[in-house]
Amino acid sequence: MAPEDLGYNKELEEYRKEQGLDSFEVGRVISEHKDRYTVKTDTDEFDSELLGNLRFTASNRYDLPAVGDWVAISEYDENKGLIHAVFSRKSVLERKAVGKLGQTQIIATNIDFGLIVQSVNRDFNINRLERYLTICNASNIDPIVVISKVDLIEKPHLEELLIQINERIKNVPVFAISNQTQLGIDEIKSMLMKGKTYCLLGSSGVGKSTLINTLTGTQLMHTGEISQSIDRGKHVTSHRELIVLENGILIDNPGMREVGLTNVSEGLEITFDEISKLARNCKFSDCTHTNEKECAVLAALENEELDADSYENFMKMEKEKMHFESNEQERKKKDKDLGKLIKNIKKQRKNHKF
Repeated sequence: MAPEDLGYNKELEEYRKEQGLDSFEVGRVISEHKDRYTVKTDTDEFDSELLGNLRFTASNRYDLPAVGDWVAISEYDENKGLIHAVFSRKSVLERKAVGKLGQTQIIATNIDFGLIVQSVNRDFNINRLERYLTICNASNIDPIVVISKVDLIEKPHLEELLIQINERIKNVPVFAISNQTQLGIDEIKSMLMKGKTYCLLGSSGVGKSTLINTLTGTQLMHTGEISQSIDRGKHVTSHRELIVLENGILIDNPGMREVGLTNVSEGLEITFDEISKLARNCKFSDCTHTNEKECAVLAALENEELDADSYENFMKMEKEKMHFESNEQERKKKDKDLGKLIKNIKKQRKNHKF
């Protein structure tokens, strides 16, 4: 395997030289288990851990490796590695950390395309599609919508769903597939490009692992049996994993019950482009589009020129974004205050000692 098959490129090689990392081997993190990482190079895979200095100097989660990262590595025993440095990232796909005030969770890094998978049965929800689109757009990742399990519905129903999607979501490729009948699989395969990284996003049981098995032609990922009562597979993926295909790289991802938003202002503007354009004609530059006079967004809504469901989803996500930002500021203040307290205690101890 060539390094390019893993996604290595000239920019990464230049970074390696600039940072003086020439003496180390280069690899990519393909899975993460607590404080250990599986790192794949062009010749081998290493069960790896962080160099002590890298662990202790990390100020936050962003300084530590994540699935998709490029790292400088050295072998200290057979198939055992030490990670010395994390390369600069092209993109970081993240969501709000569940149950943690103003904190984010990294889903994966160095992603080129986000494959947003939704099944046509109970999971189908355009609001949630827009949520995933916003996360991708905020991270400068190209979104692709994949509607799965289309063998479960009749063709007229599928056509109706695709019309609904196209009315709300513009300029995003949409693929309708069935892993059972192989419908749309060739189209997905032809879209994949060598050296590009695709992250699968979606809820549990929508068929992400089955799609990976279909694309690889092997039973690479364990899949759960289908429940006859609700036509959906059981959740089986418990951690992120990077898989190298002949054309392209896939990152499987555990199903997410919650897709919490972080600082996604730019992502919202791109996803809700129509609302963003209308907002430029509002009388007030800080218009909230809720009750202001001469609000272009509300006028379009009243004239039925703007989809009401899309507007409601936008307002919900805008509120959520503002709430996260507020919590983030509060958390940073608490961290800063705690840092000052620890510093003062150390100073007092030092003075008391002498």
